[in-house]
Amino acid sequence: MRRLLAGALALFLACAGAAQAEPVRAKVAEGVLVGERADGLVSFRGIPFAAPPVGELRWKPPQPAQRWSGERPATEYPASCMQPSRPGGPKPSEDCLYLNVTAPAGAKAAPVMVWIHGGSNTGGSGAMYDSPAFAKDGIVMVTINYRLGPLGFFAHPAITRAAGSREPLASYGLMDQLAALRWVQANIKAFGGDPKRVTVFGESAGAIDIYALLGLKAARGLFSQAIVESNITWGASAPLAKAEADGQALAVKAGAGPTATLAELKALPAEKLVAAHRGALFPIVDGRLMTQSAVLAMARKHTVDVPLIVGSNSWEAWLDQSLKGQAAVDWTDRQGGAPARFIAAKSADGKPAWLYFFSYVPTEKRSPDNMGAPHAGEIYYVFDGQLNPTMARPNPANPVSGPAKPSEEDRAMAATMHACWVSFAKTGAPRCGTTPWPNYDPRTDQLMEFGSPSGVRTNFRKAALDAAQAAEPAAR
Repeated sequence: MRRLLAGALALFLACAGAAQAEPVRAKVAEGVLVGERADGLVSFRGIPFAAPPVGELRWKPPQPAQRWSGERPATEYPASCMQPSRPGGPKPSEDCLYLNVTAPAGAKAAPVMVWIHGGSNTGGSGAMYDSPAFAKDGIVMVTINYRLGPLGFFAHPAITRAAGSREPLASYGLMDQLAALRWVQANIKAFGGDPKRVTVFGESAGAIDIYALLGLKAARGLFSQAIVESNITWGASAPLAKAEADGQALAVKAGAGPTATLAELKALPAEKLVAAHRGALFPIVDGRLMTQSAVLAMARKHTVDVPLIVGSNSWEAWLDQSLKGQAAVDWTDRQGGAPARFIAAKSADGKPAWLYFFSYVPTEKRSPDNMGAPHAGEIYYVFDGQLNPTMARPNPANPVSGPAKPSEEDRAMAATMHACWVSFAKTGAPRCGTTPWPNYDPRTDQLMEFGSPSGVRTNFRKAALDAAQAAEPAAR
């Protein structure tokens, strides 16, 4: 009897929980979506922003999403874009160009934030970061998928020969991000968002891609401000000829012949292409979409002029566990701190820029041999500790997961950093904590350190960052 009562109670509670979510509708250009309303928020998942890039559309610029009749359910997450499968994660698919929206119920002309996830441009998904944190603070939050790996950043002579003379090439993942941002401009009003107040933000590969977007003419007007978290690169990109040679080698490894036709390339199973690739991928200078590298666009000030937050973490070298001690510090300065300061300095004479350094370590992980805040360690705090629990499960080896048992100090840091990002989205300037965060000026060289304690620092690691920048020809 007890078991029956317990089972009945569990069923009742499950049904009661399910009943709390009510259907809610939104009309976008392609048709009517049916999402969910619960706890003062509305959520729409798996919204197509472009046609599936499959078959003849593989390695083509994204095409418009098809219209549908009737109502389209929007309550389930889509597949992630092609990448190595991970236990417990969604099965990846080439049919992956979808986004998710979470917004305050009844929002009107609210600021919008579009998150571009990291993962070396070879892994990750928008669903992993579909968090209620920003929507609870009055923001319309959008997370997106984009093509990854050799489906998203790939060149080959056969593709170039078949393309039109002006058709953009190679950086298909970047093209997908542009398509998602265009979709936001056209449709975000349906969710209560203001298309004139769009902040694009991302970390690692997402930051690297935003850095590239800042230098593209095609990106102008698609966002009004940007946040670049842990760019960890100067922004050099392979020219098309080099990318084509790399693409030929990868295609052969995946089973194609050295002189494969486009049809033969498109017949290769996506899984074989993914398995053949190793390492991170970056936007490619194709001479059409991307006419110069991100670092040259920034150095020459050929960039979209928008308010900008940019920064890095104190242990970016966490990515390479073989680096210890001073070697890890030097790598972090060279690939993290120096590029971030360079971007802030080059942006400072237009719309304002703010520079930060994230060094905060959760209280449970503090020890004499701890090397600092690892790459991606700030994400937990930016999202106020409210990442999607079904997609980003607690994992001590993954900095995104944050502390297993957050302390009051950890929660305070999350509240502060999250408030900085929210205020920036709402007002165009980060207002957070008790210490004003000055916009960056290379003459005063001030940044905000999010650490223990936090505060404004002047000439932070100046000698080391000056030397790192002097070693990068395009950034001198």
